[in-house]
This record gives sequence, structure tokens and C-alpha cells, in this order.
Amino acid sequence: MSSFIIEGGHPLSGEIVPQGAKNEALEVISAVLLTSEEVRITNVPEILDVKNLIDLLRDMGVEVRREEKGAYVFKAETLDEKFIASPDFILKCAKLRGSVMLAGPLLARLGQVNFPKPGGDKIGRRRVDTHIQGMVNLGAVLEYRRDLRAYHLSVPPKEGMKGTYMLLDEASVTGTANILMAASLTKGRTVIYNAACEPYVQQLSKMLVSMGAQIEGIGSNLLTVTGVASLHGTVHRILPDMIEVGSFIGMAALNRSAITIKDVSYENLGIIPEQFRRLGVSIEQKGDDIYVPQKESYVIESFLDGSIMTIADAPWPGLTPDLLSVMLVVATQCKGSVLIHQKMFESRLFFVDRLIDMGAQIILCDPHRAVVIGHDHNFKLRAGKMLSPDIRAGIALLLAAMSAKGTSEIGAIEQIDRGYEAIDLRLNALGAKITRKDD
Repeated sequence: MSSFIIEGGHPLSGEIVPQGAKNEALEVISAVLLTSEEVRITNVPEILDVKNLIDLLRDMGVEVRREEKGAYVFKAETLDEKFIASPDFILKCAKLRGSVMLAGPLLARLGQVNFPKPGGDKIGRRRVDTHIQGMVNLGAVLEYRRDLRAYHLSVPPKEGMKGTYMLLDEASVTGTANILMAASLTKGRTVIYNAACEPYVQQLSKMLVSMGAQIEGIGSNLLTVTGVASLHGTVHRILPDMIEVGSFIGMAALNRSAITIKDVSYENLGIIPEQFRRLGVSIEQKGDDIYVPQKESYVIESFLDGSIMTIADAPWPGLTPDLLSVMLVVATQCKGSVLIHQKMFESRLFFVDRLIDMGAQIILCDPHRAVVIGHDHNFKLRAGKMLSPDIRAGIALLLAAMSAKGTSEIGAIEQIDRGYEAIDLRLNALGAKITRKDD
């Protein structure tokens, strides 16, 4: 198990460029299965989750060519259906959260797919009901294969799948993406209401349209898909990762340092800059860059009636839940109090025990809510030894350790590597002191 050794308290300065969006990458790379022609994707983040998905595609028979860093060409001309139906495929899918995105394309392309419960972060229950029900709505037949420990979806040979109206039980990003991909090659008109409208889904939709799909309502929660007989190749560029952008904003504030975040695609950040401003962080937009100036104190706002500020996740255009861990850590060094409300995942706030051990003033109300009383940088967090429980808590603990007094050690950094590319080297270029130790 690898670990990071972090010497805290070093000021940061300079510029940093966010990687391509992890969540978008998992969707658009899965979409290459919908065509037998070449698909070129650039700005691909070369992180563990994405590399594992690409390796799985290779195992499935997809030709993959890496042209240069972050630029890949995929050609799914012939798929290895024997492997895709095997227990080995199911085992590999079960270890990779991103494998959930393969179900829709494979069902549309091959007429059947085994759908194991996907792996990934241990942050609470992550339902796949929306994915499966959406495909059943299109006409797929569902059964549970006990021998494979997986759901099996198949297209009736005579009836096939047909477009329909569906109201999703939750605005699931990955669920919406899976249904979109399956519906693109389904006869008739499919209407998806309560669809997720995050930039990731918008990007996938635009890519599918460039491949010949017919999708209306992109950017809204009402999507209409008119199925086509086939899709062709395309070229697609992945957006900068909004979670990395938010993480870097938080890093600057925690370390009272001035940094510039380059090429952020500001129009796709939504409410993220404003939510950091509520914590007292100054953010200046300079073209498509963000400049975070150095400040001695960050004062948390109150609501207009004087009540304590609440920061909560919500479906887009609300705040993404992936940034709440970072915002919570930032709040520990602000002036004032804030309630962090993590609505989606019931285990994501449990990492605050590590922050409390470091000296943070946090009251964990229940699995979903925590009250943070900021130190206003009058008391530095103490260095500690800890493990990374998931991707987002891992980066939050790394940022906390960078601002702490002394030397910290974070184990299980494979979790961080799943979502952040060469993060130690990139932060060291700004002045951080992070050493990777491989056991």
C-alpha cells in the first residue's frame, strides 16, 4: 500500500492546469462501443479509474491507440462476445465503478449484457436501479443470474427495444448517461424526464449527436432521443475537471496562498465559485482562468436573517457532492461556522474523525450533516497519520495535511490516484512538499 508523506506549512504560488474531467471520461469512453468506426478523444485524464476502463475495453476486443498524452483513438469494430459473457468480465466490472457505463452501449450493440454491482468508493449505498429500470422501460428483459452474481439484461429477439416515455426516480448522472446511450440506437422516440443535466451529460449528448444521434433538450432535465440505425466515428475533447478546479481553489485558501488555475472552462463550473465565496474565498475570473488571491482571513457568510450558513449538495445546477469534502476542510480554517449537508451518500462525512484528530472543531450531527467551527488560521491543524477512505475524502485530507503543522502520512493513496493524476508532482511544482512512498 503506497502512501504520501506531507510536510505541511509551505506557501504555494504559480499556475496549475486541471486535468480532464474524470466523470465525463468514463461516459464518453464507454460510448465508443456504440460504433464500429474510430473515435478520437482528447484531454483524457490518465488516472487509475480511466486506465482500468481502457484496459477493460482492450480485453473486450476494442482497438486502442494512444497517440500522445491524453489523446486516444478507439475502434470497437469487433467485440469479444465470449469474454463479455464470461465470469472474468463480471469480476473485472465489479472492481471498477466506471464499468456501470458499459451496460447501455453493450445492450444496444450486442442485445444483451451482464450487469454486476459496480465497485468504487465505499461511501454508502449507490443504487443502480435507475440504470436498470431505464433499460427495462426501453423493452429489455431483466433476470438475476445467481451463478454469475449479476443482473442479465437482454433484448427480446422479436419485439426488440422501443422508444418510450420515462420519468426517472432520481436525476442520476450515470443513469441518465446509460439510458441515453441505449436509446440512441433504439427504434422510436424516447423521452427522459427528470434527467440529469450536469456538464458531463451535456458533453456525452454533444458527442453522441456528433456521431449521428438525434437528441433534443441538451442541458435541460427533459431529453428527447429519436433512435437511429447506426452511429459513426467522431472527435471529442473532454472538459477540464470541475472537481479539480474546486480542489485547487480550496487548496489556495487553506494555505493562504495566491495561485492561478488555468483553462477552467468557467461557464461549466456552475455554482462552484459562488459557494467558495460564501466561505470567504475571493475568486477572480481572468478570461478562462481563475485567480485566487492571498488573504489573511476568510469570513464565512451568514444568511440574510443571520442564521448559520448551510452548504449542501444538489442536482445540477446545484453543488456537486464531490466537492463537499474539500469545502468542509476549507471551513476548518475560516472565520465563522457552517453546516455541511451531504445529502446523497450516507458515509462520506465519516472522514471528519481524522480532521478532529488533527484539531479541527467539527460536530458530526449524523451521517449526512456536520457543523464546522472555523479556526480562522489562529490554530493550525496538527499533522497526523491517516488512511484515504475514498477519492474525495482523500484529496481533502491531503489538502488538510498541506496546511498542517508538522509531517503527515496518508496511506491507501491508490484511492487518490483513482481520481487525480500525478497530484504529488503537480502540487510540488507549486511549492508543496509531498513525497510518495511505495511499499
